[in-house]
Amino acid sequence: MNDPLPPATRPDARLVRAAFDAAAARYDDCAVLQREVGTRLLERLDLVKLVPARVLDLGCGTGLHTRALLDRYPQALVCGADLAPAMCARTRARSGWFRRLRAVCADAARLPFADDSLDLVWSNFTLQWCGVPDAVFAEVRRVLRPGGLFLFTTLGPDTLRELRAAWAAVDDRPHVNDFTDMHDVGDALVRARLADPVLDVERFTLTYPDVLALMRELKAIGAHNVLDTRARSLTGRGRLAAMSAAYERERRDGVLPASYEVVYGHAWAPAQKLSVDGPGGVATFPLSGLRRRPPAGPAA
Repeated sequence: MNDPLPPATRPDARLVRAAFDAAAARYDDCAVLQREVGTRLLERLDLVKLVPARVLDLGCGTGLHTRALLDRYPQALVCGADLAPAMCARTRARSGWFRRLRAVCADAARLPFADDSLDLVWSNFTLQWCGVPDAVFAEVRRVLRPGGLFLFTTLGPDTLRELRAAWAAVDDRPHVNDFTDMHDVGDALVRARLADPVLDVERFTLTYPDVLALMRELKAIGAHNVLDTRARSLTGRGRLAAMSAAYERERRDGVLPASYEVVYGHAWAPAQKLSVDGPGGVATFPLSGLRRRPPAGPAA
């Protein structure tokens, strides 16, 4: 299997859970990009003909967009799922008097949903915290009903490139999370046998008065370094000052930029699910998919 992220650079799931648990209370005040991109991802639903009965917001965070999905599809059963219990609690708190929001604490690579049970899996800025996407995509395909839609965003490798370069001028340790290239995401969708994958990229630049403001915001939304190979010791003042000086080379018009490469993608569950038991194995498919061959005509 192609592995676009070496094991040493994968996010540590325990750190991801702890980071987003800690960020839940103030996340909505700081997650400006996440809110804007989520709104744009919701707008893409206008372009598809889909009336889902069951919807999953995968990586629901505080439930802002889970609630928006419920408002969009008021007759649907809408559920959020997140690795962080505190985020799930925030999502449930968005319930109205007559419309309850559900949220379950779950790993995106091990979803607690039955096969063929969902019509739409919607996911905003979650895949980058899951490492290699293959296991997540396999789960998405498993839980989607035939013809169901998977719609998502994630971050590409140019994200926070200025911060990465500034740290690289100081030492060779990983200080910024790694992100999977769009083409590798597309390859993983194909490996998961999701149909008709489409991906595109949009670039954003946020600005900050100094690098410490950027780092404080990343921590506030739970997006700080969660790699297995992160440094376990505190960063010394000298190295932090050297990194800040390196970042200052990026200053334009009195502010420091922070780049984000946002990858949008969607794919469909095949109309009929085909499974093959190993190389050269037996293919299985529903009897309803069989068509009777017309009788052969007279020999010439």
